[in-house]
Amino acid sequence: MNKTIFITGTSTGFGKLTTITLANAGYTVIAGMRGTTGKNETVAKELAVLPNVEVVEIDVIDDASVNNAFKKTLAKHGKIDVLVNNAGVSGFGLLEAYSIEQIKKMFEVNFYGVIRTYQAVLPSMRKAKSGLIINLTSGASGHTLPFMIPYLASKFGVESIAEGLQAELAQFNIENVTIQPGVYPTEMNNGSKSGTGADKASIAAAYDPIATDMFNAIGAGLFGKMQEFDMNPQTIADGILKLVEMEKGTRPLRFPLDAIAQGTDIEFINARAEIKEKWLANYSN
Repeated sequence: MNKTIFITGTSTGFGKLTTITLANAGYTVIAGMRGTTGKNETVAKELAVLPNVEVVEIDVIDDASVNNAFKKTLAKHGKIDVLVNNAGVSGFGLLEAYSIEQIKKMFEVNFYGVIRTYQAVLPSMRKAKSGLIINLTSGASGHTLPFMIPYLASKFGVESIAEGLQAELAQFNIENVTIQPGVYPTEMNNGSKSGTGADKASIAAAYDPIATDMFNAIGAGLFGKMQEFDMNPQTIADGILKLVEMEKGTRPLRFPLDAIAQGTDIEFINARAEIKEKWLANYSN
């Protein structure tokens, strides 16, 4: 049976690649993005002419926009089998140099945007007693790094959403997966897509020159590794396709796709799961 798959943030990067990959595999893809008649009109038209692709306007920070996009999709297709929460913004800077408003902007997309799409799609999935929701989080799936604290906090929040909902939604046969992608050469990382960075320059200056030297060293290391391991964004699109095609009930809660981690991400995920089981056992006795 053909699946209907709704993907957010399809104008660039992983979202665009995943749209093309899943459509080529024969699935009906609803490609959600902002500005379909504005700044993203060109890419919207590019995707809309592909077989199996329908472009839909959606802004994940707007309740009405999210609800309208899912309502229109369900009215036309009758179901949404898979939701891919890909829309996101990055950002760099010292935590003290971030204004609260700037952090809120990041969370509106990366955290609250995910909650909005969940709440929009879950009623239909509960009714169908079936569904799959895939969330892109971060390669640093359980720890944080300097200069990325708000960004990683928003992504860790999505990890928490998926992990908790895995139990809450079990009775409806709805599965959740988080993908930990690591660092890939997409628009989010190559500077062509503006991020939500720290905006208090005077405070940031007080940390210099040490902070700037640290940031440059971390950045050089990450981008050097990205080149060394030939990190191809198609890996994420192929991984999402693999998850879609897995037998129901066999999908993992966390699905790391980060060659640079060299298995340490899998080791961490497994260790965390084992410790959680012990913790739950202690609380249930």
